[in-house]
Amino acid sequence: MLDYKLLEALAAVVECGGFERAGEALGLSQSAISQRIRTLEIRLGQPVLVRTPTLAPTPVGRQLLNHARRVQLLERDLSRALPTLESEAPRLRIAVNADSLATWWAEAVGVLCREEGVVLDLVVEDQEVGLRRLRDGDVAACLCASPQPIAGARALPLGRMSYLPLATPAYRERHFSAGPAAEAFRQAPAIVFGPNDQLQHRFLAQCGYHGPFPYHLCPASEGFVRLALAGMGYGMIPRMQVERRLAAGELVSIAPGQALEVPLYWHSWRHSGQLIERLSEALGAVTLV
Repeated sequence: MLDYKLLEALAAVVECGGFERAGEALGLSQSAISQRIRTLEIRLGQPVLVRTPTLAPTPVGRQLLNHARRVQLLERDLSRALPTLESEAPRLRIAVNADSLATWWAEAVGVLCREEGVVLDLVVEDQEVGLRRLRDGDVAACLCASPQPIAGARALPLGRMSYLPLATPAYRERHFSAGPAAEAFRQAPAIVFGPNDQLQHRFLAQCGYHGPFPYHLCPASEGFVRLALAGMGYGMIPRMQVERRLAAGELVSIAPGQALEVPLYWHSWRHSGQLIERLSEALGAVTLV
């Protein structure tokens, strides 16, 4: 039988990114956390963590993390059926892309979180790579652009987010007065969310440009828009995030009529309990355009 205190220590180390911070989260010393991990590895006869070059779960560790998260959700359902059992407020660790978090996410899950007393631990991750977090056992569910679920999980289509190549009118006049031309792309600074963000590359390819381009890196949705409003660059911004800015003429497209449609899928483990089911239902009612 598995000792769930040992699995709790494993989950804390992975989520906190280290033994010391895991100990602080669980109210234990760093040495106590290390001892629990060693005990778990001795009982299994194999490592559950890779210590170098970066701390990460092994394939066995990922399986244990996935199992532990699902057990926590199922125990939460059991405690509701048997009120005499003690139960802490459910805590869900979920990977969400920054643009969803900045636009529709809170309204979609707010009522459910209040009714169920859910505490969210949100991991902000690009929609292209969020599924990796679920596969690694780091989260219980994720939003991502992939329609293909991993083994043991399911994918629920939520719709699409429309992204436009936006800048200020003055920026467009300065750099793109002749339209989205190759020379302009070589010279005009773009704004890119992060190293995993491929939206800018997809837009340039859509315009027939495949060469290098200067860019700012800005891994924050609100900051991304602020940089564009400051005339520092152009970037792919969700239409729903800046509708009022567009209506007021504060931002304009550097390539009118062009957009990128990014699909979003909600990935969660099968048989994870009623809370994930209700959350999936709430997200399934979202209308993304």
